[in-house]
Amino acid sequence: MARGINKVILVGNLGNDPDTKYTQGGMAITRISLATTSVRKDKDGNQQERTEWHRVVFFGKLGEIAGEYLRKGSSVYVEGSLRYDKYTGQDGVEKYSTDIIADEMQMLGGKGEGGGGGGGGDRPQRSAPAQRQGSGSGPSRPQPATQQAPMDDFADDDIPF
Repeated sequence: MARGINKVILVGNLGNDPDTKYTQGGMAITRISLATTSVRKDKDGNQQERTEWHRVVFFGKLGEIAGEYLRKGSSVYVEGSLRYDKYTGQDGVEKYSTDIIADEMQMLGGKGEGGGGGGGGDRPQRSAPAQRQGSGSGPSRPQPATQQAPMDDFADDDIPF
């Protein structure tokens, strides 16, 4: 096996509005701060919450979508990979950062749950794979159908309980 796996899956809430900037070539780079909270019981049976904050970066078209539709408090599913960077700060001290480089994002939540801009959350959810340079865009995952059957096509006698 010549290759390893670097995969991160997060479901959480945005701690701030997205910060979108553009490169000189016009590519969007959007950064968010994503909170994930886990709950466990301590030895006394009390519930303990722990919130972890993650720095997530979106590039290209996915960055444009994230910047346009996500807002502080939005629930979001993110897939990506970990990237560790080391740099020297202005004070000359070496600093380290850990980012999640997102390659897929799904907005979560329904009506009135901070799903993003306009429309009150009743628009269809979007899933957008990142576009990688040189590899073309891969096939996107099929979205489940959300069409409801008409309610007047059966009588009460047709219900099995």
